[in-house]
Amino acid sequence: MERALPAADAHGAGTILPIAGRGLVLERGGRRIIDEVDVVLGSKHRTLVILGPNGAGKSVLLRLLVGLVLPDAGKVSWAGAPPCRANAHRIGFVFQRPVLLRRSVLANVLYALKIAGCEAPKRMYFAENALAAAGLGHLARNPARVLSGGEQQRLSIARAFATRPEVLILDEPTANLDPASTAAIESLIRDVRAAGTGVVLVTHDLGQARRIAEEVMFMHRGRIVEQGPAQAFFANPRTAEARSFLAGELVL
Repeated sequence: MERALPAADAHGAGTILPIAGRGLVLERGGRRIIDEVDVVLGSKHRTLVILGPNGAGKSVLLRLLVGLVLPDAGKVSWAGAPPCRANAHRIGFVFQRPVLLRRSVLANVLYALKIAGCEAPKRMYFAENALAAAGLGHLARNPARVLSGGEQQRLSIARAFATRPEVLILDEPTANLDPASTAAIESLIRDVRAAGTGVVLVTHDLGQARRIAEEVMFMHRGRIVEQGPAQAFFANPRTAEARSFLAGELVL
């Protein structure tokens, strides 16, 4: 039987919000992938969906903000201070392709909790609860890498949330998954959100964005060209680029 996720409660760390980037620039091969971007991820109480055409810089921007990539110019801050590795577990990050240890499903989550500083007596409770909420409790002893693609992605989300992050960042988590797996992951995302963790989701699936988003950020050519409440964005986008994107046209 699936359980509700407990409310977000970090394992011994202060807030890392807001996560901010000021004047961020990243160049590769003579091309600006991120072009002087100012951005703030500041809420634990919303689901932000980042949209834009391929090559807009969506995934790269997230990697800059969480410290996986260093900018060529500009600065990133967490709660007004330079990013600190000791607080990195306050941000959950799930990649498009699951990255799992060669261990059991349960051991993957227990290891993440250990790294996050969760006290040993509490790890099993948090791990089992997260797996049950993801519908994976019955697979806890199975090798993680033999799970289906959808199950592996649910494990990635459960593992990330088990550490009680303030914000969960998901980069195309349902790409190439079947509708049933997509629905299961969207349900899990809603549970995470309901437990008090902010969600930032990159997706190319407009239907998914409409179902999940409370706020939308639209990127084009390495810049944020529009941002606002989801309902207003989908009903009446302000920019020509966003209007073309929503109409299914090529955005050059």
